[in-house]
Amino acid sequence: QVNLVESGGGLVQVGGSLMLSCAASGRTFSGYAFGWFRQAPGKEREYVGFIRRDGSVTDYATSVKGRFAISRDNSLKTIYLQMNTLKPEDTAVYYCAAAPDSEWYDLIRESSYYYWGQGTQVTVSA
Repeated sequence: QVNLVESGGGLVQVGGSLMLSCAASGRTFSGYAFGWFRQAPGKEREYVGFIRRDGSVTDYATSVKGRFAISRDNSLKTIYLQMNTLKPEDTAVYYCAAAPDSEWYDLIRESSYYYWGQGTQVTVSA
């Protein structure tokens, strides 16, 4: 069992930066890969990126590549999403999620993730 709590959301101006955190609890934190997803009003939830359990591999959606960065601190059981050069279309509720770090799981797909946080709102004002 992994419990996830996101924080750090808020209101930011276009071009600004924000860092989201996802605090995890559970004994097997280091064995999981973590993903970030987001859901804008009236739209389906979409993939943002993931990080493997040792932090050596990350992946990003095309829409955020070069602007967002995911990192993790296994000693603090925390995952981070650094968001730079924010755009109005980045406005959404952002969720972190945990998935077993195995070749059998496609970490781009929501269905691979067993545990989800409650989400944190990010609003980018023009």
